[in-house]
Amino acid sequence: MTSKKTEAPRKIAADNRRARFDFELGETFEAGISLTGTEVKSLRNGKATIGESYAAQKEGEMWLYNAYIPEYLEANRFNHETRRPRKLLLHKRQIAKLGQAVEREGMTVVATKIYFNDRGRAKVELALAKGRKAHDKREASKERDWARDKARLMRERG
Repeated sequence: MTSKKTEAPRKIAADNRRARFDFELGETFEAGISLTGTEVKSLRNGKATIGESYAAQKEGEMWLYNAYIPEYLEANRFNHETRRPRKLLLHKRQIAKLGQAVEREGMTVVATKIYFNDRGRAKVELALAKGRKAHDKREASKERDWARDKARLMRERG
């Protein structure tokens, strides 16, 4: 008897919807993230923002910069720094692949989501991204609007 693995709905702590507009997203990676206890509790409250966050390689490790995880109010003096760099847990091959894409092709590693997996571990979804120019952004919004209008017309006609 073979059982198909059903994907449980994961709790998304932070979503970077702006990245889909500002960048042409390519390959995605799932990375663990090294957090303190108060950061995990604050993430579970769902108030984190990763709108301007990115990952960069430093001394053979990947770090997440500019991710805002607010202080956990009940922790008083044991709280964490809100915008500190956080270490990402990736395999060496993945780190090398991301580093080469950034160096050679001028891409950016953007954080698109922070979520909790089915085991309750905090994960970050990273994407290799290439920046869009202003005219590309306008074209993308036109395509998105047309797709929405087309779907509405198809629904009305049956």
